[in-house]
Amino acid sequence: MKGLLLRLSALDADAESAVRVIGFFDALMTGKADLTTLLKSTAALAESPVGIEAAGRGLVLRADPSGAVDIAGPPAAAQVREYGDAVFWLARDGAALSLDEIVLERFALAGSVLLDRTVSGLPAVGDPALVELVVSGSAGIAERSRALHLLGVGPTASLRVAVSTGPPAMRTLSAVVGDRVVTLWPGDVPVEAASGVRTGVGPALPAIRAAESWRDACTALRLTSPEEPVVRTDALGGLLVLAERLRPEDIVASPDVAALDRIAAEPGGDDLLAILRAYCFTDSVRKAAALVYRHHSTVAYRLEHAESVLGFELGNPNGRFRLYLALVMRALR
Repeated sequence: MKGLLLRLSALDADAESAVRVIGFFDALMTGKADLTTLLKSTAALAESPVGIEAAGRGLVLRADPSGAVDIAGPPAAAQVREYGDAVFWLARDGAALSLDEIVLERFALAGSVLLDRTVSGLPAVGDPALVELVVSGSAGIAERSRALHLLGVGPTASLRVAVSTGPPAMRTLSAVVGDRVVTLWPGDVPVEAASGVRTGVGPALPAIRAAESWRDACTALRLTSPEEPVVRTDALGGLLVLAERLRPEDIVASPDVAALDRIAAEPGGDDLLAILRAYCFTDSVRKAAALVYRHHSTVAYRLEHAESVLGFELGNPNGRFRLYLALVMRALR
């Protein structure tokens, strides 16, 4: 505090602004801000990029005045302040301003406290909760980066998320989240599913964006079926966009979904739904029959009955597309 007062006395006209800077950071700490909030707020206050580099803890973060936070270290010309095992920096274009030193000092002081708080509140090495933290949409970038570090995964490494209905595979990067099993896969490793297990596979993304891959994998899981137990979002194209934007009320309003519900309620309804899915996948009565282990004449008869309930023909591309869309909407519901 004595050193701070000496610096304030040298600032003269900027002394009031310096006191406000101190109050700004005190308010952040009183409000129990996290590291991400501290980064964003400091960048906005300084009107320049700022960052924290604590590689030993798995944190290399940067924020710019727009509020964006990403993974990046300090540029060569950045002003730096070391505090413990972390480096805090401010990178201003052009000449430094008179308040930069105090902003950087208070940023480093607040950041060191929050850094310890973040690390002490995270699961330890080997805890399956680390996987859940990596895919959590509510976790901050600092917490996710730290969890990846403890799992031995770099924040920019290619990673995809697989969500399954069955027991977890014997892999280090697997955990149970709710009633589903989530597994983190290196981006270049093919995902396979055990017999009777359905799996949705998200896109390969930088590991720090694993929450996005988790979200898409959950959507893909909803589109799996006994005939297609593994669905990859990479193969869904525009269907993924449709799936993520359909509202429950849109599905309820579909007469084709209602018709499928009537089919499902009939004796043997589940069997007919399986035939309809097989017909969509194969575009052939004989191939569909082979897929569901039925005689082709039986499948043809059952398809005729389905047409009478649905109210449209299935023997043309438009009819099959309409059926497939209805099956997708029902699965998403």
